[in-house]
This record gives sequence, structure tokens and C-alpha cells, in this order.
Amino acid sequence: MITIKSPGGLTFPYYYKGGEIHCLHYGSFFSDEEGLLALMKEEEAFIAKPSRHLLIWVDFYETKLTDKVLTGFAESMNRLRPHTIKLAIVGFSFRDKFRIYRLNKHPSMELPKPTQFFSDPEDAKTWLVSESN
Repeated sequence: MITIKSPGGLTFPYYYKGGEIHCLHYGSFFSDEEGLLALMKEEEAFIAKPSRHLLIWVDFYETKLTDKVLTGFAESMNRLRPHTIKLAIVGFSFRDKFRIYRLNKHPSMELPKPTQFFSDPEDAKTWLVSESN
């Protein structure tokens, strides 16, 4: 299969332990809300255009998760639900998880199922390619 670069500059697809993962690098944006939200829209268009169905891994390390960023992320993931097999999120604090679950109660911001949160990127990728949810 031919590999290409996603809007975030990462190889697509990313092969890991026999599976294919789509990596969303939303980390290292620090306080750049607008830059991150723009990248989220580009990634959303990249995923939805050819009607892909993906295992998605999201990295949020070193990004300030403001209400605007969390809302934008939740809305984007909600729109990508038909294209998402599993979603693994890395880099959320306990507080951030609580905040995203609170947003998740709104129908327009519901995260795909199954979604899991991880502190270790390798654990997240392993869960994505595992057979069980």
C-alpha cells in the first residue's frame, strides 16, 4: 500500500503490530487554539473524504486543553463517528477526562464508541489494534 502524509504531517497509514492506525498529532500546540482547531478541520476532511473506517490515536501532550479546544475536538470526533472504529486518546489529565465526559452528554459532541484514555502512547496503540474492545 502507498503511504501518504496526513495534514498533521504523519505517515498514513501508520502500521503498528499488524494493524493500521491513523495518528492525529494534536500535541505540542501549547496555547495555539486557532492553529489546533484549523488542523482538526483539515484532519477531519482528510479522514471523511474517501469514506475511511479507522482506528484513531490522538496525542494531546503539551497542548492546553481549553473549553474551546475540547469543544472543537468533541464536535470533530462526533462528525467522524461513522469513520471511527476505535478512538484512543493520550495526554488528558483526570480533569480533562471529566470535562470531555461532561461535553459528551450533548448529542452534537458525543465521542465515538469505543473510546479509551491512556497515559502511555504504546498502551493506546496496542489497545487499538487488539481484537477486543
